[in-house]
Order: sequence, then structure tokens, then C-alpha cells
Amino acid sequence: MATHNAQLELKKTSFISLNRIAVIAGHTFTQLVRMKVFYFLVAFVILIWATKQIIFPNETGGSGSPEQELRLLKSTGFAAMNIFSLLLALASTALLIPKDIEDRTLYTILCKPVPRLDYLLGKLAGVLLLILVSLFVMDLILSLFLHQKLSGMIAIHTEQLAARGIPKEAIQEYLARYEAHGVTANIHYATLTIFLKAMVIASIALLISTFSSSTLFTIIATLVILIIGLIVADAREYVINMAAIGQESKLVSTALAISILFPDLQFLSIEDGVIDGRTVPFSIMRQILIIALLYVATYVVLSWFAFRKKEF
Repeated sequence: MATHNAQLELKKTSFISLNRIAVIAGHTFTQLVRMKVFYFLVAFVILIWATKQIIFPNETGGSGSPEQELRLLKSTGFAAMNIFSLLLALASTALLIPKDIEDRTLYTILCKPVPRLDYLLGKLAGVLLLILVSLFVMDLILSLFLHQKLSGMIAIHTEQLAARGIPKEAIQEYLARYEAHGVTANIHYATLTIFLKAMVIASIALLISTFSSSTLFTIIATLVILIIGLIVADAREYVINMAAIGQESKLVSTALAISILFPDLQFLSIEDGVIDGRTVPFSIMRQILIIALLYVATYVVLSWFAFRKKEF
């Protein structure tokens, strides 16, 4: 009977349990919320509001660069989203395991027994949930201010052009270019790619934290990988150009192999195009989503391999 119960218990813990992952994720989310990270949203609102007030005057003292003002508003919003999400993904994930060890929470969880993969997925999911909620709120705030800014510009310029006797059709055609900088699906696509980049960075930090005993080392190592990820595309292109002009092929092959090990964060970034008002095809978004999920899945599996035999 005891053997039968042990077999049943083993079956219960042999597979990934969404319920266990959800419980751990909820606890992690609550833990992070208590750190008052949402105060950043207040700073975000102030920053976006201040940027919205900026007006580039023309020779007559009016608003002479409406497109530039809209670009600045979007650029500021996306930059703040990137900084917040990447820093939160980096710092929070790096602190997860060391804090649970210090509080002895880890021992309580793993002796339930809870599979270590469930534990890692739950912790990662909790961090990503916090980032997702934060980015969702920031997306709404940016969209609101952007809509207000654009609506005000259109009203002012419509009145000015109508006073000059310009036909209504010509006015609508003239102002249509401003609408490309307004609230479109591209704004939300850009926010999604920022979240995907945060997912990748969080999974890298999780991987490093599974075999590192130092939180500082985890943060620094992940930060180095983040920087490499931002320049790896340019480095790869440079190496390919070296190969084209007949440079040492062994060196080129080694450099290309090394570049594959690091995530290409430039590929996951579409903010510059959205800031310029360009439309992002859904096919590009699908590719970015697939690549980001492959990165995350790879790093999570490697984290599990490193964590499953670790002694505490």
C-alpha cells in the first residue's frame, strides 16, 4: 500500500502542473508588488505629460513640427518602457532564487514535493506577469496622451488651413500623414516586442542565477549579455563583410558561432519604425514572436538542467 501511494505521489509530480505554476507565480507577483515597483508608473505619467507639453515653434511662434512632436512623445514612452521592463526583468529574476534560499522558502516549496521545473516556471511567470501588467498600463497611458496630442494638433491645423481658404478635401489629405503617428495597432505591437525582450532577458537571468551563488554576478553577467544582444546583429554583419573580402575564414566561423549563442535583441525591436510612423506587417510580428519564444524556451530548459541537480 505504501509503495502504491508513493507511485501515485510520483505520478502527481512527474509532469508540469499549471496549478502549481500558477500558485508560485501568484506568490512571486505579490512579493514583487510589495516592493512598490508600481511607483514607477507615477514617474512614467509625469514624464509623458511633460513630453506632451513640448512644442517645437516655427518662425511665427506656432507649432511648426507636429510630426516631430509626436515622434518625441512615442520615443520617450518606448524608451521608458524599455528601461523599466529590462531593469525589472534583470533585477527581479536575479533576486528570486537567492531570496528564496535566504528566507528558506525554497526548501519549503521543494519538499512538498514540487518539481524544480514547476518552481522555475512559476517564478519566471510571476516576474513576467508583473512586467506585462506594467507595460499594459504604460501602453494605455501613452496611447491616451498620444491621442490627446494628435487630436489637438489636428483641430488647430484644420482651423488654420480652413482660414486660408484651403478646401476640406485638401486639408484631410494634408493631415492624413499626422494620423500615421497616432494611436494605431503599431503602438501596441511595439509594446509587445518590448515585453518579448523582457521575457528573453528574464529567462537569461534565470539561467545564470541557477548556477551562480552571487546575485551581483548574475546581474552583471545578464547586463553584459543584454549589451551584446543589442550589438550582435551589427557584429555579425561586420564579420560577414570580413568574410566577403577574404579575411581568415576560421576566425569568421568562430565569431559567427559565438554570435549565435547570444539573443539578437535588435531583431526583436520595432520601436524605431513605429516612431517614424511606418506600418509593421503581421508577418514580421509573427517571426519576432516565434524567435522570442524559442529563445525563452531554450534558456528555461538550460535553467532546468542546471537547477535540477543542484544541492541546497
